[in-house]
Amino acid sequence: MELRHIRYFLTVVEEGSFTKAAEKLCIAQPPLSRQIKDLEEELGSPLFIRRSRGLALTESGERFLQYAQRIRQLADKSVEEIKDMNEGLTGTLYLATIEGIAPALFAGWISKFKKLYPNVEYELWNGNTDDVVKRVQSGLSDVAVITAPYDEEGLDGYEVYEEPWVAMIPSDHPLAQKKDMDDSIELKELAPFELIIPSRQSRRAEIENWFAPLGLEPKIFCKIAHMLNAYELTAKGVGIAIYPASVCNYVSDDVVIKKITAPSVTARYILVKSAERELSLVADEFWNSIVAEGTRKGKRG
Repeated sequence: MELRHIRYFLTVVEEGSFTKAAEKLCIAQPPLSRQIKDLEEELGSPLFIRRSRGLALTESGERFLQYAQRIRQLADKSVEEIKDMNEGLTGTLYLATIEGIAPALFAGWISKFKKLYPNVEYELWNGNTDDVVKRVQSGLSDVAVITAPYDEEGLDGYEVYEEPWVAMIPSDHPLAQKKDMDDSIELKELAPFELIIPSRQSRRAEIENWFAPLGLEPKIFCKIAHMLNAYELTAKGVGIAIYPASVCNYVSDDVVIKKITAPSVTARYILVKSAERELSLVADEFWNSIVAEGTRKGKRG
């Protein structure tokens, strides 16, 4: 078994097909299939199940995947460390982030890190919390920022920011016209109206739990992954959206923002990495630089 077999196998897994993997590796598909076949013969077990809709890993493939990821990581880390001895810290940081304040947090961290290590490159991926967590767990991203709550099993987390939840209200809506509420609104006042919320799987239950002690049930009629889409619907008067306060970056005269109170609720942003996979040298340095900075709640990193 050679290192190229490991890399070929992992590329097929990541791309989900031999055709796409061959394109990414810049080789023809038959030689790639032959290399995987040789690997399967050496291991004495098939690694993939060929299906009409794509590939799936066998039980042996799932087990080998764990070892293959570690081997590639060790190989990459050894190359990085030898280069670092001669050139200073190099390599690529694979980062993932959700919307909200997270892109601004990463921008600040990268700006500071780049001054210390100008030869480091960056790949930044954006998605919702559930998708970002999957990327970290699968090894596609080294470090990420998500929002709580999250399943802590298999992840190391460090809280980096906290902000209030707000209601985005169409400017011609009766709740937007209430002067006595100033820039805040009590949660119970939102109950009679149709609400737009983030689409994350666990978010609906969280928001329903806010209303439960008040003996109320929210009228959730729309779930959207991206803040900008929620803002656009609100601006057109479709409903009232509930999102973290960093949505204020999108606000215009068509929408009024009010902080939710009674109870006040906050969104917590968590820096995460895999607890089961060792970070590359550059990713480990990046993580440690953020933690060492001692980011406090409510303060951008």
